[in-house]
Amino acid sequence: MKNDSEISSRFVVGIDLGTTNSAVAFIDMEQEGFEATVFPVHQLVAPGTVEARDSLPSFHYEPAKGEFEAEALTLPWSSEGKSVVGVLAREHGAAVPGRLAVSAKSWLSHGGVDRNAALLPWHGAERVHKISPGEASRRYLEHIRHAWDHAHPEQPLAEQDVVLTVPASFDEVARELTVDAARNAGLPKLCLLEEPQAAFYAWMREHRQAEGMQTGQSILVCDIGGGTTDLTLIEVEDGKDETLAYRRVAVGEHLLLGGDNLDLALAHHIEEKMGGEKLSPAVWSVLVRRCQQAKETLLQPNAPENCTIHLPARGRSVVGGSRQVELERDEALRLLAEGFLPEAAEGDKPELRQSGFQEFGLPYAPDAAITRYVTTFLAEHGNARPDYILFNGGFFESAVLRDRLLSVLAKALGWEPHVLRADRLDLAVAYGAAEYGRVRRGQGTRITGGLARTYYLGVGQDNGETASVCLLPAGLEEGETVELADRTFQLQIRKPVEFPLYTSSTRTTDKPGDLLAIDEESMRPMPSIKTVVNSGKKKKGAETINVQVHARLTEIGTIEVWLAEKGGNREWRLQFDARAATQTERAVEEDTANRAGLVDESLVETGAAVIQSALDPKRTGEPNALLKQLEAATGMDRGDWPPALLRRWFEETLPLATCRQASAVLESRWLNLAGYALRPGYGFAADDWRVGNAWLMKQDGVANHRNEMCRAEWWIFWRRIAGGLTENQQVELSGPIIKMWSSRILNPAGQKPPKQNSFQFGDHESAEVWRLLGSLERLPATKKVLLGELLLTWLERKGAKISNGAAVWALGRIGARVPAYGPLNTVVPAEKAEEWALRLMALRDATKESAFALMHLSRCTGDRYRDLPEESREKALAWLKEHKASERLLELVRDGSLLDAEEQDRAFGEALPPGLHLAG
Repeated sequence: MKNDSEISSRFVVGIDLGTTNSAVAFIDMEQEGFEATVFPVHQLVAPGTVEARDSLPSFHYEPAKGEFEAEALTLPWSSEGKSVVGVLAREHGAAVPGRLAVSAKSWLSHGGVDRNAALLPWHGAERVHKISPGEASRRYLEHIRHAWDHAHPEQPLAEQDVVLTVPASFDEVARELTVDAARNAGLPKLCLLEEPQAAFYAWMREHRQAEGMQTGQSILVCDIGGGTTDLTLIEVEDGKDETLAYRRVAVGEHLLLGGDNLDLALAHHIEEKMGGEKLSPAVWSVLVRRCQQAKETLLQPNAPENCTIHLPARGRSVVGGSRQVELERDEALRLLAEGFLPEAAEGDKPELRQSGFQEFGLPYAPDAAITRYVTTFLAEHGNARPDYILFNGGFFESAVLRDRLLSVLAKALGWEPHVLRADRLDLAVAYGAAEYGRVRRGQGTRITGGLARTYYLGVGQDNGETASVCLLPAGLEEGETVELADRTFQLQIRKPVEFPLYTSSTRTTDKPGDLLAIDEESMRPMPSIKTVVNSGKKKKGAETINVQVHARLTEIGTIEVWLAEKGGNREWRLQFDARAATQTERAVEEDTANRAGLVDESLVETGAAVIQSALDPKRTGEPNALLKQLEAATGMDRGDWPPALLRRWFEETLPLATCRQASAVLESRWLNLAGYALRPGYGFAADDWRVGNAWLMKQDGVANHRNEMCRAEWWIFWRRIAGGLTENQQVELSGPIIKMWSSRILNPAGQKPPKQNSFQFGDHESAEVWRLLGSLERLPATKKVLLGELLLTWLERKGAKISNGAAVWALGRIGARVPAYGPLNTVVPAEKAEEWALRLMALRDATKESAFALMHLSRCTGDRYRDLPEESREKALAWLKEHKASERLLELVRDGSLLDAEEQDRAFGEALPPGLHLAG
């Protein structure tokens, strides 16, 4: 923690960067009394109208060209007006949701997407400029900085000490991205504070302690905001000078369950009131935003008895024939109370079924019952019955909802805590953050407790199993370092290594250095740390070095992990991998590939000898004989080779890539084995490192480029590892191919394509090129649409029969409603998939490929933004029935579900290694 002399800014500033609203409070450290004051943020509230408001709505709107007069978006500090945040963004964007970015904070914590990707607005309008969740957060914070600097030109915000709040349940990637957003917004002096603690600091500032509060008692902070439900348990301890002190002892798991869910629930209710007809995505987006407005109106104290929700007419037009629905206050409160605060019994646990709320691509909590999460949280922490409860967040603005939660808990647990008084729930977190800034200077009472969870590092053992070592204990305070001095680890150098990380909010007594079995019930996987450690001085034959691990909880609230060479002076910092965070939604027990049993080193060595011999430029033979030789040498069918063995063989094969120059046979052999061993390009420890090294040879192209067999194997190689390629790599790989296909397919009949774009693919190579293009799921949706149009034009052209099976397969992958590995933000729009499905059925091609492609195009997901209209899905079902498709394909189109192993193999194009799975 900083010394007083190191902290000299006049103000301490607390910023609540919320899912729905952001707020700012500050304390002037030069004034007596240190009063916390809200900072009204100037913002556009209407075109041409700037006002200061107590909060800044966390909404970002990008106007269309010419939508507003230039001067209408002028702010006191800027006249650019390229985008809008705040009240105007929220109000105007409710009618034009395709240009409105919302819930950026929820996306920051989404473990199923690349959080650095430009994906907001989700399902944005055509040609709208999308931004990442971090960029949206940066723009909110930058707006706050400009507003502050305009009001305090002599005390710019960059020079003040800023406390920025985050959910207690944020993972390390979300915390790091939040810090990056703040620093990129020009706020270098900051620290992080958990929101429930901030709410409690706000309460302490006003009340210090409740009447009758004493040592040994506890407080539950129940914080439900726009995006998350955050639960925190605080214990009362003896303080100095006969005062009370407070220690945070537990936090809940991350739950995307908050105001956004209430908006969706009201929208579904309104849809039912309108007759149950499923609204189009465009109208649905408007309805959700209108329901948000209605909710905020009806949950206010002294709210009106009802409100009217206006909706645009059916169809694409929003002009004329608008509809309106009345929503009664009692009706809305009953719906929200029964839906989110249902009756519960002691021992009830949340259901694990998939949430019905999938419209906006976020992984909402699978069960909406907040009461069950509260009872489970208390049960996991010694069947706690806290003496007090502090409510925070917009959800509890309603006395009806507060009373309902207390009533259900009293009935379920016989628990009636005293409710701590909290004023201005919308500003409490900002006030508390400012108060924490003052406490950091040694004034006031600090909540102790430190690190909210225990962190573990996955390590390999001699028996081949993976265990965990306690890395950081729960309760570690900011600025403290833990040295695992009693444990020495062997680290592979010059080879990819991955450090699995786990965390637990319930195992709070494990000590640093404890070696423990991985408990799938209480340990949750985190984004792993990946690296390649290069030893400065290469020691011949040295493949490992001995290292020790130390870790630190920094002063700003993030985690650092370091490796130190034992007996040396070198050390390496391990970085959290934001890209790896997209894998954290997989349950621990599903990570079978990395724990697929022991790999006998003799098999590795036997295979390595075969590979070395087969790729020796002095030898020749059949191109595909290598896999057969490996089967014979190992006594195993290739389909049974575990990923660990395959990846080791890839690492043996990679340095031998120069053999490709020697002959077409060796090149095709190398490409065949390397792609087979690395497929599908992800899912196993350090696969991104392997794919990155494979990518280096892309610039060299095919060595034997005149040989069609080599060219075909080249495309197969990239298709096999496509899942490990980044978006930019996929775009670079596909660009020249798409240009070639365009020159061939879109050229008028009878005309030869331009010489520089001459088409050279033969039948076999064409098929492999189509399969590759169909496998590039990270391509932007716009490029996928172009590809799909090329494919269908090719298929519809009279006599274009070569490669049809591969082309149809590729069409299904390109337009799939559920991607095999790609992010949802690159899924082709539903209206385009609908058009392709109808054109595919019109081809009168009843092959298995056609049925499988039609299933992908029309598969049910439960997400109205991805699903085809009901009428078109019925047509697809009728076609599939007419052409004797399996009941399983009909089920996927009618009801939707996950693909089984055989279906995943068909979607991938060949069998996957055991233990590796596609997402879809």
